[in-house]
Amino acid sequence: MAARAVWTGVIKISEIICPVKMYTAATTSDRIALHMVNRKTGNRLRRVYVDDKTDKPVEAADQVKGYETHEGSYVVLEPEEIAAAVPNSDKSLTVDAFIACNRIEPTYFDKPYYLLPASDATEDSFALIRDALRNQKTAAIAHTVLFRRLRPVLIRAHRDGLIATTLNFDYEVRSSRDAFSGIKMRKIEPEMLKLAQHILKTKAGKFEPEKFDDRYEEALADLVKAKIEGRKVVPLRRPEPTKSNDLLEALRLSAGGAEAANDEAAPKKARATRKKSAAATKPAAAARRKAS
Repeated sequence: MAARAVWTGVIKISEIICPVKMYTAATTSDRIALHMVNRKTGNRLRRVYVDDKTDKPVEAADQVKGYETHEGSYVVLEPEEIAAAVPNSDKSLTVDAFIACNRIEPTYFDKPYYLLPASDATEDSFALIRDALRNQKTAAIAHTVLFRRLRPVLIRAHRDGLIATTLNFDYEVRSSRDAFSGIKMRKIEPEMLKLAQHILKTKAGKFEPEKFDDRYEEALADLVKAKIEGRKVVPLRRPEPTKSNDLLEALRLSAGGAEAANDEAAPKKARATRKKSAAATKPAAAARRKAS
């Protein structure tokens, strides 16, 4: 793998030890980068830490972390004290338990990483763990120290390798019960529900992330290009939300549009199928004539 490993260690399941390397699975390096600049001079700005009371800049050597005990009063934590408090890392993804893949709560997912065998000599043990997880449709819950913090990690089989997803702690995830507590119960008319289900069915598709459009990045790129070329930027109009009394009519129009799109796509698909069949029969017909 071309990227640099962010972590090297072992997967430990009872007495099975498998050396692995961890690589970042998601990256933001291809996003458009914007910098803070001085509107008057056009020069780039740099961040300077200043004392909250004196407004004077503070040198890097005097910058330390602190915990606010009460307003305006802090307990200072020296870098070596923080380092000493960090759990020792034995570079081991120690598996605590296994859980069925359909029992995983994705709300706790944090960041994904690819796990690969550390060397050719470890591929057998790696393949054993991967295939056992895949065949049992199971994921492993492990823990290790990543980036100076003890983290729970979910390990799953993925294609020819493994994916390790760091998990949020329970105290970091807001209660869904509390989050949704303000939603009132609504009675949906049977016709509306039937139309909505029909739209879902006609627009059924596959999970194809390569077709996802990052509209923010595209719009930002167009904006930057327009500014460079001196063109006027026309803001996009935001769509108005559907009102409750217009919901049924919107569903009817949506259902009709979905059916029309399917009816339009059907002849194209049929023509493509006929062309494919015709192309397949030409060599066969030629072979029959040659044989006769």
